[in-house]
Amino acid sequence: MQVFGLVGNPVGHSLSPPMHEAAYEALGMDARYVTFEPDPEAVDAAVTGADALGISGLNVTIPFKEDVLSRVEPDGLAERIGAVNTVDFGVEGAPRGYNTDAAGVRRSFEHHGVRLDGREAVVVGAGGAGRAASFALADAGASVHVANRTVERAESLAADVPDATAGGLDSLSRVADADVLVNATSVGMESDETPVPADYLHSELAVLDAVYTPIETRLLRDAADAGATTVDGAWMLLYQGVEAFERWTGRDAPVEAMNEALRSQLE
Repeated sequence: MQVFGLVGNPVGHSLSPPMHEAAYEALGMDARYVTFEPDPEAVDAAVTGADALGISGLNVTIPFKEDVLSRVEPDGLAERIGAVNTVDFGVEGAPRGYNTDAAGVRRSFEHHGVRLDGREAVVVGAGGAGRAASFALADAGASVHVANRTVERAESLAADVPDATAGGLDSLSRVADADVLVNATSVGMESDETPVPADYLHSELAVLDAVYTPIETRLLRDAADAGATTVDGAWMLLYQGVEAFERWTGRDAPVEAMNEALRSQLE
């Protein structure tokens, strides 16, 4: 039996187990997905122990994504983003590290028929999700503007992303002329708020909100009212998991089964 899992602290809220277990069932795989919650100072031992125990792959979540980077052999994208959320132990030599959050952004837009090449994109937030989204969009050919409450943090991210620009929240007016918008902040998760004024939204815009609880945020409601294409955060969560599954197994993921299992937990 193959064992995959998630390492983080805390992990009790994670929706990854039912999503991945649904994939194993759909493909008739003899596999399980389990969660691990080591103390923050024990992540090195956790990764070494997982490797020694023959675990096939790990997802990595807060607060370990940056810590794990130095404990694996990261691919180029993970190294540029500065964080690892997927570890593959089924390779020769050191475990390989990937950042599938970027793929989650790209594949979410692809699923909704949104073209990124040559488009103007605004990313709100310069944290981990903002970094993944910015690199995903830039690598797909979009021009990226990062808007963040702390301007210096936005500028630091933009300096790492090819041809990106940065500004404070007063630069959100750029959304009015943009093609793509990503909310990579937690605004809208615990209150009915939006990070972007509704007046800036329009019908030619595609909006991805990384928040998935609630599944329909105020930003997405405002975007739908403006006639924009809306992409809820569960799609990003789904496709980062799909990408991890495919990295680990070399098989096409049963996306429909994984999506159904995920959304059943969000109802």
